[in-house]
Order: sequence, then structure tokens, then C-alpha cells
Amino acid sequence: MSDEQTDTGTGWPQPAGPARPGGPAGEPDPRPDAPDPDELSPLAPQQPAEDDRSDDVPVVEPGVEPVDDGATVDLRAVPPAGESSPRGSAEPAGESAAPVASARSRFSTAGVMIVVLLVLLGFTLVVQLKTTSTDPTLGATRQEDLVRILSDLDARESRLQQDIRALEDSQRQLQSGEQGRQAALDEATRRADELGILAGTLPAVGPGLTVQFDSGAKPISANRVLDAVQELRGAGAEAMQISGGDRATVRIIASTYFLDGDNGSLLVEGRRLTGPYTITVIGDPATMRTALNIPGGVVTAVRGVGGNVTFGEREVAEVSALHVPIKLEHARPVS
Repeated sequence: MSDEQTDTGTGWPQPAGPARPGGPAGEPDPRPDAPDPDELSPLAPQQPAEDDRSDDVPVVEPGVEPVDDGATVDLRAVPPAGESSPRGSAEPAGESAAPVASARSRFSTAGVMIVVLLVLLGFTLVVQLKTTSTDPTLGATRQEDLVRILSDLDARESRLQQDIRALEDSQRQLQSGEQGRQAALDEATRRADELGILAGTLPAVGPGLTVQFDSGAKPISANRVLDAVQELRGAGAEAMQISGGDRATVRIIASTYFLDGDNGSLLVEGRRLTGPYTITVIGDPATMRTALNIPGGVVTAVRGVGGNVTFGEREVAEVSALHVPIKLEHARPVS
């Protein structure tokens, strides 16, 4: 008999175990210190330990060639049916596309609104800076002049507030019953006097100012006189008249016009005046003087061509020249 035995399970020849003394061949040695016949046999196949096997490496049976079937798929990463995907896995397109599109839409709208607001803010700042930098009047004004202008504006506001209170008192008197008739008559008289002064049909007296224009190398133009009249009206002038060097005087009202005449003369309402010209005006002297002395204004323009402007404050200024009433042909009062 051969020393090798055939393994009926694998078909591989198995070596016969060492014979124990006094026993049949092929049986293990019953001695306690006897070596394991599998360890002693050089032909025994070495089986890997169960714990050392890797789940990722397939077991290759003896005698079978390994086949490369491409990429290996880890079935453990695939969640069972009915369970949610693990964290970090991609969600289905149908569930995540709508929230992502909605969030992007909100962010896009908010970004557009922020850009529009920033553009409007920048445009406003540019316009403000441009207006401030290109204003030659206030930009070159001294601090003292600005303080006087502010004071004049406050004084004008105070006068307007007084006028409002006076009109409110007149309204209450007109509605008081027994005194209504007399109050109405007094109010009508007062209003007629005011309208007569504004229309130039009545003389007027009060605190005021005289402004004299002396020509230099060039004569005083009609535009300069008109600018002075407009500045005085804006400063609260209530009555004005202009006189020439020949003592001719013309009342200045809303419809008065000025033209350049021959030889440096001035035509006012068609009447010829020669220089120097003097405007007598009733109103607050300080306010009107400040208005004419604003940098870049009337005084600066006259002195720029070699002329001069002289002021004279009057506690009682008299405007005595009268204007011929205008006959209205088309205008009618509203009843």
C-alpha cells in the first residue's frame, strides 16, 4: 500500500499520518506532546484564517484562474428597499431640483434689488456732490454772510407768521356777529390800501434803504438794474421807485420794464433816466442789503465792470412817485 491517501472531498492526495508506535498506520499519535500531523505535513494546504479574510478580495479556489470582471460594486453601500439613502448620498433629482431652483430664484431677486438700491444711492450721492461743488454762490460765501442770510430768512419767516396771525384775527372778527360789519369795512379798507401800494397808485412810507449805482468804464446796464429790483423783491421789498441824475422818478411795480437807452441812459416804463441811478425801497434794510451783497450777485457784477454801489439806511423812507392805473380790458374778478 502507498503512503499517500486520497482525499475524497478534494481529490488531492493526502499524506498518511505518522504511525504511532504499536498502532496501525494513518492513526494519530495519542501522546500528549505529539505534534499535529497537519503541521508536520509539507503537502497540507494552508487555509487562511476566517478573521484575516477581506470582504473585498474574493477567494480563489485552487486550480481556478481568476477572472477580471471590471469594477467592483460594494453592495453594502446600497440601502435596502424602504430605507433612506445615507448622509452624503445624492438625492433624487425630482425631490431636490425644486427647492434648489426656488432658493436660487430668491437669491437672484435679492441680488438684483440690492444692486438697484446701490445704483440709486450712488446716483443720488453723485448728484448731491455735483450740485454742491458747482454752486458758486454758497460755495464762495463767507461764514459771516451765511449767518446774515440765515438771520434774514428767520426775520422773513417771523413777518410771515405775523401776517398769518393778523389774517386769522380778521377772520375771527368777521365771524363774530355784531362786530362783523365794522370789521369787514375795516378789513376792506386795509386791503385796498395794501393793493394801492402794490399797484403804485398810493404813496408809501416806512423803514427802508437807498441804493445808488455809479457807473465806471461801462454804463450801468438795464439787466443790472433789473437784477437789483428782483433781489430786493425776493428780500421782502414792499414799495420801490427809481430816480435818475436829472431827478426824474418812476414808480416800480410788477409790470415795470427796463431798457438800455442812448449814451448810457436807461429807459424805465418808456421814460429816459440818466445816471447815477438811485433806488428807494421800503422794507427790512439789513435783509435787502445782504441780498445785494451776496458773492456773485448785483454788487459784485457792478464792481466787476468798474462801477460802484452805495447803500444808505433810512428809518423813514418815502416812496412818493405814483403809477398811472392800468385799465383792464380782458381780466375780470372771479365772483
